[in-house]
Amino acid sequence: MTAAAVLIALSALVVFQEQKTSTVWDGVYTAEQAKRGAAFYASNCASCHGLELNGGESAPPLTGGEFLSNWSGLTLSDLFDRIRVSMPADRPGTLTREQTANLVAHILNVGQFPAGTAELSTRTENLKQIRIEAVKK
Repeated sequence: MTAAAVLIALSALVVFQEQKTSTVWDGVYTAEQAKRGAAFYASNCASCHGLELNGGESAPPLTGGEFLSNWSGLTLSDLFDRIRVSMPADRPGTLTREQTANLVAHILNVGQFPAGTAELSTRTENLKQIRIEAVKK
């Protein structure tokens, strides 16, 4: 095998490894990140979505069966972008990417998805590789 062929094969392997998908069951956020998200949620989101994330009169739940039936099979990028673009309702599009990642970490934590050792990414291309799954497979 020529050196060029080896280089091409290794490049393809690296691309494949980078595109590996994971799920919300794989510890994709940290406990500290979820704590930051909880503090931000309490002061910016709870008035509509409820203290326990179970929804309100004009806002859907962010945990539980209804939430999972709406989001299972989608990616964290879908959830991240929905929050970042449309929330808060009175100031849509004002959240930073870091605030949004912290909020998603809080949502995952309340949903009892395990924390890990690396913070949830703020990059869309990374979040597209993490699927929301209601049940651990």
